[in-house]
This record gives sequence, C-alpha cells and structure tokens, in this order.
Amino acid sequence: MDPQLASAALEEIAHPFMVMLVDDQTFVAELLRHQLINEKDINFHYCQDPSLAVSTAERIGPTVILLDFAMPELDGLTVCQFIRAHPATRDIPVIMLSSNDDPVTKAAAFAAGANDYLVKLPDSVELIARLRYHSASYINKLQRDDAYRALRASQIKLEELNIRLLKLANLDGLTGLANRRFFDERLAAEWLRAMRNRNPLTLIMFDVDWFKQYNDKFGHLEGDECLKRIAHSAQEIFSRPADTVARFGGEEFIILLPETDSGGALKVAEKLRVEIEDLHLPNPDSFVGPFITVSLGVTTIVPVVNSSPDDFIKLADEALYRAKNAGRNRLSIALPPAG
Repeated sequence: MDPQLASAALEEIAHPFMVMLVDDQTFVAELLRHQLINEKDINFHYCQDPSLAVSTAERIGPTVILLDFAMPELDGLTVCQFIRAHPATRDIPVIMLSSNDDPVTKAAAFAAGANDYLVKLPDSVELIARLRYHSASYINKLQRDDAYRALRASQIKLEELNIRLLKLANLDGLTGLANRRFFDERLAAEWLRAMRNRNPLTLIMFDVDWFKQYNDKFGHLEGDECLKRIAHSAQEIFSRPADTVARFGGEEFIILLPETDSGGALKVAEKLRVEIEDLHLPNPDSFVGPFITVSLGVTTIVPVVNSSPDDFIKLADEALYRAKNAGRNRLSIALPPAG
C-alpha cells in the first residue's frame, strides 16, 4: 500500500496499529497473537511465506513489521533488504526477531535495514512497548509527509498564481503583447548587454495607418479585433526568445530586436508590412488603399556610453513619422548620429 493511502486509512479508524509478522513457524505467530489479543489498538496479521512479505505489506499497510531472522528458504536479512528497496514499504519500521543475541547477528540485522532487534520470544510488556513506539513513529512520519505534500502543493499553486499575476502585469490586456512597462525593462536590460558586448540593437516602431477612420467606420469593438490580428502577425514574425513585441500605446507598436543589424531589420520590417496588408482587413475610408496598412520606423544602433534608450526610441519615432509623412504604408530608417 502506498504510504499516503495507508495514512488516510489509518486516520479513518482512529490510528490503530497494524503489526505484520513474517515468520515460517506458525506456533510463533500464535504466541504473538495471544500476547496482543487484549490490545485494542493493535491489529495483527501473519504472513508465513517470506516471499510474499513485500506484496502483503503493500496490501495491508502495516505500521510495523516483525521479521524472523532465520527462515529456511528466504532469510530475514534478504527480506528486509527487499522491504527497504520497495517504494511502498521502504519506510515501514522493521523489528528483527531472532533466537540469537550475539552482536554480530544484531549488526547484520541493522545493516540490512532493521530498525530494532528483539530476541524471541520477548515478554509482552517489552514487545507491546516497542510495537507502539515504532508504529506511532511511523504514523507521525506519514502525517508529516502528508502535511509536507499539502504544503508543497499549496506553495506550487501560489507560485503558479504569482507567475500568472506577473505575466498579467507585464502584458497588454487587449493584444496579449508586452506592455509599455515591461518593454522599458527589456530595453534597459538589452541596452546594457549590447553596450557590454558591442552588439547591434534594433527598434521597429509601427503605427496603423488611418486607424481612426477604421474605428469610425466599423466601431471600437472591430477596431480592437483589428489590433489583435495585427499583434498576432507581429508575434508570428518576431518569435525569437530574445525579441520583444509590445503595444506602445493606442494603435502604435514597438519591437525590440537584440543582435540584429540594419540589413536584417529592414527585411523583417518589410515582411511585417506586407503580411499586415495581406490580412485584407478592409479600411475603405483609408487614404492609402482599401485595406489596413502600417507605417514603420526602423533604427539600429550599437549602444555607447553617451547614448541612452530614450534617444534610441526617439530615433525610431522620427523614422516612423517620416514614413507617415511620405505617404504611409512604407518604412523609413533612422541612422544614429555619427561618432
């Protein structure tokens, strides 16, 4: 029986003790049964075949095992090792019974995994005291293990809840993208890393063209769905673990691409522009074309000591406005200042 199941069963019957005897001699079993017959809190089970000791213990869930040292086919040392090797029985206390009182035999019993040693047949007072002591200790252990499992389960649930809350705190509620606060944190961290390693860092800022006309035509609920579709497209394209796609505000988005040079940035920015137009989200009142389009500003920089993330964002923003002023549905690149 699994220790947890044994614990539950014990609780249901007010924690009686279950003693299992493994001994090939039936007269020993009868003598021990007689010694325990008046102990209302002690149940007794006899297993005559030592080869069935582990399976029987697994089935009945004893709180202590009395194990004969010398048996003809399978000795107590081997059985004890089997008990200790099985996950369902390894913690059950084992009291070795032997007619031999010499230290070498006792040492062998303890080396095999026995918890205690009695010379048989012990007197009733000593036997019952030891059975109660080891059974109570085992029950306490089961209860501690149950309490620990319950506590650990609660801790895991709390950790999962905290992770969910942290994700919610970092995400834009509408699109599921990173929000502005999380983006700023990622930019600060990647800025320092790029400065340290002298790697390029790219920003792509993009804005939905004539989005007010779309909202006026179809309503804000459809406008929200439009932003979700655009966000999904951006996430599909910029899917590296280090990439950060964020909603910057309203219909404006920003993408942080670590270790990406200007050539690579222009390719993925153009891919995003084309994919959003290919969504064929109708925008009949747009002054660009019949579908939703975006304008993009791209900038790439290798951060240096005298530059800052705010300057970086400003460059991307300037490039975006140049793309919009040039007719929209296009991208523009901003180069960092020389030197």
